[in-house]
Amino acid sequence: ISGTGNWTEVRQFNLMFATELGSVSGESSTIYLRPETAQGIFVNFLNVQKSARMKLPFGIAQTGKAFRNEIVARQFIFRMREFEQMEMQFFIKPGTQQEWYEYWKTKRMAWHRALGLPAENYRYHDHIKLAHYADAACDIEFKFPMGFKELEGIHSRTDFDLGNHEKFSGKKLRYFDTETNESYVPYVLETSIGLDRMFLAILSAAYAAEPLENGETREVLRIPAPLAPVKVAVLPLVKKDGLPEKARAIIDGLKLSHNCQYDDKDSIGKRYRRQDAIGTPYCITVDHDTLNDDAVTIRERDSMQQERVKISEVERIVGEKVDLKGLLRKL
Repeated sequence: ISGTGNWTEVRQFNLMFATELGSVSGESSTIYLRPETAQGIFVNFLNVQKSARMKLPFGIAQTGKAFRNEIVARQFIFRMREFEQMEMQFFIKPGTQQEWYEYWKTKRMAWHRALGLPAENYRYHDHIKLAHYADAACDIEFKFPMGFKELEGIHSRTDFDLGNHEKFSGKKLRYFDTETNESYVPYVLETSIGLDRMFLAILSAAYAAEPLENGETREVLRIPAPLAPVKVAVLPLVKKDGLPEKARAIIDGLKLSHNCQYDDKDSIGKRYRRQDAIGTPYCITVDHDTLNDDAVTIRERDSMQQERVKISEVERIVGEKVDLKGLLRKL
């Protein structure tokens, strides 16, 4: 406890998972599960650069599992011993690292804000104490239910990783610059996101329980439409009079482009609530007028506003609203 002498003895912690390679007892070798995905990129740096004929600056990105023997794994999926990382190592000429560090700070924050979550949920946290490999570092923090926590790390790793791989392997990891006619070990800018934390951030910001005018409560996940697992639900008003068949025909036109759901159970209000709860951004209602005018009602999840549109326009309208390209154009 802070302010008292109630201390335990000093103990060594090993934050890497050890296991054994080899099927014969006593003849196996101790190996370690990777605590980050970055090192696989570094050792393959020259292979990628030469095979893809890349010139500096360029980046290599990957998504993969990482494992850390956390002392305390807690706060739901925020801190786990097995997790998914999305990392990019951006290789640059030595001496340009500060310029690229500022560039990626701005670019990565723009990427997060393009997702459509409230801008006030994000902030930078610049590191005062730096890791042994870095000459600059900051976190993009997100306001989780338990407060602001790290969502992504941006680090200027200098030539620490490539230099040490070169030193201990005896293999050169140098880039030949044809413009300056010199060979050097590149510096590296890293961006690293925990995919599980991204998922938690989106869910925690999207969930709301709203009181309605009739006294009921609406549970809704305001997941940005391009990220919603189900893009659109098609709902016949009743299970007769040819409405289910018409709804199925609309589903057939949408399912090749979008993940759709068909639901004809319970009242239309209850079906809307079910789709709100799983974050479906749009519901299409097929009613008796549809049989006469070939038009349907599209309901928007967040505002609950409804619009009457022609069936022939449905695929275009839905596509424009849920297309991931809409997010990317904001960058």
